[in-house]
Amino acid sequence: ESRKVDFRLLAATNKDLDAEVRAGRFRQDLYFRLRVFPIRLPPLRERHEDIPALAQHFLSRFSREMGKGIAGITAAALDLLAGYPFPGNVRELENELERAANLVEPEGWITPELLSDRIRGVPPGAGRPGEREGRLKEAVEAVEQRLIHEALARHGGNVSEAARSLGISRQWLIKKMTRYKMRPARGSP
Repeated sequence: ESRKVDFRLLAATNKDLDAEVRAGRFRQDLYFRLRVFPIRLPPLRERHEDIPALAQHFLSRFSREMGKGIAGITAAALDLLAGYPFPGNVRELENELERAANLVEPEGWITPELLSDRIRGVPPGAGRPGEREGRLKEAVEAVEQRLIHEALARHGGNVSEAARSLGISRQWLIKKMTRYKMRPARGSP
């Protein structure tokens, strides 16, 4: 029995379908039926400006699902996310934020220390004696960056307070932040 239907079909892929058709791995007739109005959505690494909105969306969802009332994400944590290339695209961002949402205290903020070592740029094994690989300089820099991010997040981006808690001068902290291309987390706790 035939039935008349009216619908729009949306299909998505991460493959180059033109190349797949040429290589004989995708049916040409199906390709032309699907390719009525192609929309290219760039990968997340090409649109870092979307990260804050996506992060807020995911955290709102996880806050509801987990019943935690997550307060939000600090600017320092957002800066780290924006600086990461996300080879796993939006799903990787979603998984990272779900991980952080599981770790954060109820009504707490997502801070850099709740993000994975991969996002924070900490080399594998850094901070764990006996598991370090690579050069001492890189390991020291990774630990230094992590401590600075954590201090800035703890003090809401206040450079003077962060420097005091780290036991260094404000000028020295600014010099380190410039070297590591860090910005204070303004307006975050």
